[in-house]
Amino acid sequence: MSELHQLDRKLFHTNDLAILWGITNKHNLYMTITRYIDRGVLIPIYKGLYSTVPIASLDSLELGVAIIHRYTYLTTESVLSQAGIISQRVYDYTYVADQSRRVPVGEWSFRFRKLKVDYLYHPAGIEKQNGTFIASTERAVADMLYFNPKYTFDVPESINFEKVRSIQKEIGYPC
Repeated sequence: MSELHQLDRKLFHTNDLAILWGITNKHNLYMTITRYIDRGVLIPIYKGLYSTVPIASLDSLELGVAIIHRYTYLTTESVLSQAGIISQRVYDYTYVADQSRRVPVGEWSFRFRKLKVDYLYHPAGIEKQNGTFIASTERAVADMLYFNPKYTFDVPESINFEKVRSIQKEIGYPC
């Protein structure tokens, strides 16, 4: 039990626990997970995702990445709102991934838009911050225009459209 708290992480997928505990039998694994949940050591978050701390104590960006459990990066409304490019309230943390999904967890909501794999893995305008990949403002604008070419930005004068076009061209987005 204490091995979970000794690790420098709070989120675990079912397969992580199987490896950590050395359990290969699925029935035994699920029984062990159930016991840990009953004792309050593990908290179920989302299908096959568990935490050692309450949901409210988790980092929302780290949780978004863990939920999809595949390559993803934060972009579109989340980045544009933070940059002051759009002024409406954003309720979802918005990511792109290789599949679409909307997942509510606790007080948060996570939206994953499906992006063509050729574009998704292109590194132009993507930075890693505290373990999470995040689009630059220009990449977020390029992504938003990919999903909605007629999108209207609240503060377009804050956008470097030359850099946006450069990123679109480098990625291969249709312009």
